Amino acid sequence: MPRAAALPTDVHTLQQRLRAAEALIESLKLQISRLQRARFGRSSEQLDVQIAQLELSLEELQASTAAPPAPQDLAGTPASRPTRKALPEHLPREPHVHQPDCGTCICPECGGALRGLGEDCSEMLEFVPEHWKVIKHVRPKYSCRKCQKVVQAQAPSRPIPYSYAGPGLLAHILVSKFCDHLPFYRQSEIYARDEVHIERSTLAQWGGAGCALLEPLTQALGHYVLSGYKLHADDSPIRVLAPGTGKTRTGRLWAYVRDDRPAGSTDPPAVWFRYSPDRKAERPRSHLRPFRGILQADAYGGFNGLYERAQDPLMEAACWAHARRKFFDVHANEGSVLAREALERIGALYAVEQQIRGKLPAERLRIRQQRTVPLLDELHHWLHATLGREASKKSSLAGAIRYTLTLWRALTRFCEDGRIEADNNAAERELRVVALGRKNFLFAGSDAGGERAAAFYSLIGTAKLCGLDPEAYLRYVFEHIADHPINKIHELLPWCLASRLTDMRRVA
Repeated sequence: MPRAAALPTDVHTLQQRLRAAEALIESLKLQISRLQRARFGRSSEQLDVQIAQLELSLEELQASTAAPPAPQDLAGTPASRPTRKALPEHLPREPHVHQPDCGTCICPECGGALRGLGEDCSEMLEFVPEHWKVIKHVRPKYSCRKCQKVVQAQAPSRPIPYSYAGPGLLAHILVSKFCDHLPFYRQSEIYARDEVHIERSTLAQWGGAGCALLEPLTQALGHYVLSGYKLHADDSPIRVLAPGTGKTRTGRLWAYVRDDRPAGSTDPPAVWFRYSPDRKAERPRSHLRPFRGILQADAYGGFNGLYERAQDPLMEAACWAHARRKFFDVHANEGSVLAREALERIGALYAVEQQIRGKLPAERLRIRQQRTVPLLDELHHWLHATLGREASKKSSLAGAIRYTLTLWRALTRFCEDGRIEADNNAAERELRVVALGRKNFLFAGSDAGGERAAAFYSLIGTAKLCGLDPEAYLRYVFEHIADHPINKIHELLPWCLASRLTDMRRVA
């Protein structure tokens, strides 16, 4: 009896704890939202860590509150819960009908006849592991009774001649490595759990053969990227095995992005990666020799030759995200009030950019002239005044100010042309996949391996920019490219297949 009397108190305590946990969850969501909105340009590592920590705390709280059923108060009202999103409509539904133990005809209480009264339906999301299958191509032979001619269907083409790798398998292993960052040796171990034994060397050979097959498509993609009027460019290091030494050296992957959607363009976005064994200035000069227009990049000196070349020099546009990062590092390391003020002033520029994203160049230029130019004039005056007052000319703050003032002409060019962005984040976003893969792959086996990585990063990255499932895209390409006319190879570029792949997904 005393235990029963304590039940209302226990229920009340559980309700209070649940409400407190839900309030904390909402508070964490709000903090994460504020931090994500505070990301001006490329987010800093420190900010990413803070967001990751908050998201981890949020996951732990949500896991804890999901474990027990929601208690009910004395009036029978369940504790409030957030509204759950409906499960995706495109997923197939597999009905499981659960009949009463007594059957559908006789009442278990009185033996009377049962009649239908409706039904209760609920849905559960389930994951079905991928399965393997062997496609057996059978080609019957026929002979003519009169002339003895043998008639038989032509053998279907294979992505890789004399190989048993199907288009779907090739697409899967390449996306697993260059999109999901699973090295070939890990894939081999995973497949072995299904008693499908494919050696790591075989997977590597398939990757090389697939790259050779896709080379004309990669070239067509590069031609499209360089035909735009504006490019974003950046590079990232990649370790490459030095033959015969057992050591690694540093190569580079260069990302060239054509994406004018923020300026209201309907041209498809695309990214083109190139590999080089070093970071010499001749590398980007060679890559961008046919390009004419605006190059938005960081302050790497190797690009200077492109801005100064004798014929058709490129127009330089710098990156405010890089300039902002200089001040952020000073503020994070030293707690500088002046660095914080610089961050706030740069943040005001991004607030304007957020409001005009997606508008046409003329409208973007008009608003920038009205609102951004006065902010830039004030910032320019403040930087000069602050540099003059800075006691140490070698301080980190003075270095950040000098970096910004040195690039001022290129940093303010976006206020002269509505097609230009305020930063180079488009290229930096595409290079993140390289950084993630670098943690898993350890190194590329050779310069040829770096070039293969560049090719697959190009096609997979462009498919993702176009909103496609990269595995479905590569599967379609591998199914058709062997028989596709070389003079129409551009028809296999991601944006040309977008509607077809979408329709195929709906039918499936």
